[in-house]
Amino acid sequence: MRAVAITTLAIAAALSLSACGFGEEGITVSKDSPDYEGAELFAANCAGCHTLTPAGALGTGNRGTRVQGPNLDQRTETYKSALHAIQNGGFSGAIMPQNIVVGEEAEKVARFVADYAGSDAGEAGAEAYSQETDASVPEDAPTTGTFGE
Repeated sequence: MRAVAITTLAIAAALSLSACGFGEEGITVSKDSPDYEGAELFAANCAGCHTLTPAGALGTGNRGTRVQGPNLDQRTETYKSALHAIQNGGFSGAIMPQNIVVGEEAEKVARFVADYAGSDAGEAGAEAYSQETDASVPEDAPTTGTFGE
């Protein structure tokens, strides 16, 4: 009986995740593009926390929520910085899991992010983002050490 309940819960969770828009439905990158697989991987692994329109990812709707990552439509990233974030759990290490994808998959996601992030950013995208409040740190947290500098 317990196995049936667990199986039912697992199926319900899978169906609810697919209803949230994770997957191929919102991807606007051409299937012929070398970045398409990176967009698929981003949609499957990153869309819950990050916004990046070409992947159909709208994860950062509530910027005040602790589990929301940067809106990558508004922030530019290099391949190197994206790969670093994937491998190290973001830049603050507070929320994002390390190695959410690994190896060749991590490289494909990093390449996709580098090619498509910042579509709404304009010239000052990364600089403007650096002035935003980090949602992973409570507003009343002390600003000592390297984070507050």
